[in-house]
Amino acid sequence: MHHVGMTVTDLAAAVAFFEELGMELEGKAHMEGAFVDGVIGLEGSNSDIAMMKTPDGRYRIEFSQFHAPRSIDGGSRAPIHALGLRHIAFTIDDLDDTLARLEPHGAKLVKNIETYKDVVRTCYVCGPEGILIELCEYLT
Repeated sequence: MHHVGMTVTDLAAAVAFFEELGMELEGKAHMEGAFVDGVIGLEGSNSDIAMMKTPDGRYRIEFSQFHAPRSIDGGSRAPIHALGLRHIAFTIDDLDDTLARLEPHGAKLVKNIETYKDVVRTCYVCGPEGILIELCEYLT
């Protein structure tokens, strides 16, 4: 897998949130023209993208903010059991610290922090654009 792509309405907010999770901005670009339209299947597209990577460089998320055509709601605030890509999971070192750092960026705890068999503390948070993120702090 090379990357996962997500469309957002506020590129800067998405980048800031995921930087707080430890991801690194790999690069930004403006995208438009026949090549892009041919690949994504939208005529007259105009967007800005930001590619972010995990610190080890293994995984990437490409965020796209479309200026044209106008983005449509794809059900970004659907619950976890809705069909489609529903969440991204991150392994973190300190769950409480991570939640405190994400709160100023609008992160909201979905329900509870739970501990499974003294192995992992985990929870879901709702991030920018309603993106569901699972945070996992392994205890062993």
